[in-house]
Amino acid sequence: MKQEQSTIKTDVIKVLSWGLLFLFFSTCSELDVEKKSPVPKQGGPFTTNHYFGAILDSARVQGAILIYAAKDHTFYSNDFEWSKQGSLPASTFKIPNSIIGLETGVVEGDSTIFKWDGQPKALKVWEQDLRFREAFHYSCVPCYQQVARGVGYERMIAYIQKLGYGNIQFDSSQIDRFWLEGESKITPFQQIDFLQRFYNAELPIKERTYSIMKKLMVMEENEQFKISGKTGWAIRNGNNRGWFVGYVETNDQVYFFASNIIPKEQFNMNFFPEIRKEITYKALRSLNIIPKT
Repeated sequence: MKQEQSTIKTDVIKVLSWGLLFLFFSTCSELDVEKKSPVPKQGGPFTTNHYFGAILDSARVQGAILIYAAKDHTFYSNDFEWSKQGSLPASTFKIPNSIIGLETGVVEGDSTIFKWDGQPKALKVWEQDLRFREAFHYSCVPCYQQVARGVGYERMIAYIQKLGYGNIQFDSSQIDRFWLEGESKITPFQQIDFLQRFYNAELPIKERTYSIMKKLMVMEENEQFKISGKTGWAIRNGNNRGWFVGYVETNDQVYFFASNIIPKEQFNMNFFPEIRKEITYKALRSLNIIPKT
């Protein structure tokens, strides 16, 4: 597996390959949050958006919101250094786990049903038989542990390397929990790189898998935009870290996003599940990617 440092260098090289001419982060002028004018001026491949930081502060969390405008070849973030730091993928790994399950035949297709074993689960919604789409959207950990065990250690390692997903490290004893605990890491930049290769059908997987996954990942769709993605929540040594990754399709282009946050002191953790999506939606609205409400 590649080390985190070499992976970060690869991210920068990929940005250069998209026709960009320089590597320096560009900082836009301080944004007037009160005037609701958060759209920064173009600053080359990297544009610092201070309004994203204001969004995080108002939500009492810290971290980074990273958005990539594919057509403009421009990254927007409040913190590019944070966006280069790796952390456990948590349930965002359900995207590659689903792909691998479909590719290996462990998951047969849209009609696959995960049977409840009758035992109490961490969430009440998991205590029922779930179809593939429901297991994905309810983020059913036991369902995807079943998938991972069915794939097995050797095939899982081989497919993760084949897909070029993050810096994943685990042994056979961790096959059903390596994305939730351990040393596996992925950065926001790597999340977007993976999602872009997925969206552009550049992964070495079957067309049928693409078709199923692109339908599976849709979270919201209307006449103006379609959002596809997955949230994640990792708890390690008592520390919480939240993810929301995905992409937005509009009439004229596609935008990829990866939000990675941790709560500040005295944050009410009852709000953590929704705050990951809420801050990302606010950032997307601030760039006029989706309409303001």
